[in-house]
Amino acid sequence: PYACELCGKAYSHQGTLQQHRRLHTGERPYKCPFCVKAYTWSSDYRKHIRTHTGEKPYRCAECGKAFVRSSDLHKHQRNMHRNDKPFPCP
Repeated sequence: PYACELCGKAYSHQGTLQQHRRLHTGERPYKCPFCVKAYTWSSDYRKHIRTHTGEKPYRCAECGKAFVRSSDLHKHQRNMHRNDKPFPCP
């Protein structure tokens, strides 16, 4: 295992440890070309870029509404399409 010399957290891959170290150093290598934001993780960077490009890759199979983040799609499905509505509509 590869252990962080600052906090002791261990990882099975050296690359994962290198990514973890960014939390301590504050390094943000993923810089948005559209604004001043920068990110530690490439996944956060990719999600942010979608706010500029308008890309919405997560589409609801029931109604077709599209979302930037998968978590937003899941929230939509839970709130809009679940069959066990806890409260009746007025």
